[in-house]
Parts: sequence; C-alpha cells; structure tokens
Amino acid sequence: MNQPANNKSVPPSVGADVTGIETLLNRNLPEVFGEGDPARRRAAIQQLYTEDCVLYVPPGVFVGQDALDKFAGDLRATHPHFVYTAHGAAQVLHNSGRLAWGSGPKGEAPTYTGVDFIIARDGKIAALYVYLDSPPT
Repeated sequence: MNQPANNKSVPPSVGADVTGIETLLNRNLPEVFGEGDPARRRAAIQQLYTEDCVLYVPPGVFVGQDALDKFAGDLRATHPHFVYTAHGAAQVLHNSGRLAWGSGPKGEAPTYTGVDFIIARDGKIAALYVYLDSPPT
C-alpha cells in the first residue's frame, strides 16, 4: 500500500481519469466488438488501445492491435446480428475499470453475458480481461 490509512483517506480513484476510463469501456463494446465494418473497427482499436495491448479471453491471449482486430472480426462474423449492451454503469478504480454487458439479437434478451475488466495506460486500454458468465452457443 502506498499510503497509510487514516481518518482523512481519499476515495480510491482520486487522481484517476475516471471519465476517460468509463469512455474506453463504453466505446469498446459497440465500436470494437460490435462493429461489423473492418475499417471502422480498426480505427476504433487504434483510438482506444495501446499498440502493445493484450486481450485475455477464454480461447487464449492475444497481443497487439492486429491480433485484437483479427479476434474481434472473427468473433463478429460468428454472430453479425448481435448487439452488445452495457448492464449498468462502468466502475473505475485507479487505472482500471469494469463493465458488465450482454450480447444477443437487438431487442431480445442476451444470449450470453460477461464482464470486461480493463487496465488503462496513457488514456488507452493496455489490457482487456473478458469474463463470460455463460459462453456463447
């Protein structure tokens, strides 16, 4: 721990770019994983992710923007009519954040749900950990 606890403790995210991390989380769902147009998806990845980003998902670990782009595109191709919807607000703690979400056909109950956890660096996503509550079928 960097500071001893005392009666004048500050909230855990003081000094963090809370709004920026919330924005990263909220944009990631529709603009990266929900985007069917490869050029728009790639532009979003370049805006939202560090060049050396790491994606941790159940099938494996993917390093770099090219690997992330391929994974997101391949995933999108398996269910091009699905939309990603945030379930509640993003939560931010220091340089990290999490966002619960669901995915399924627009206007219907989610086919699967999960939680994204990110680590941000220099205003971009450096690492994304994707936890699935129920795997896609």
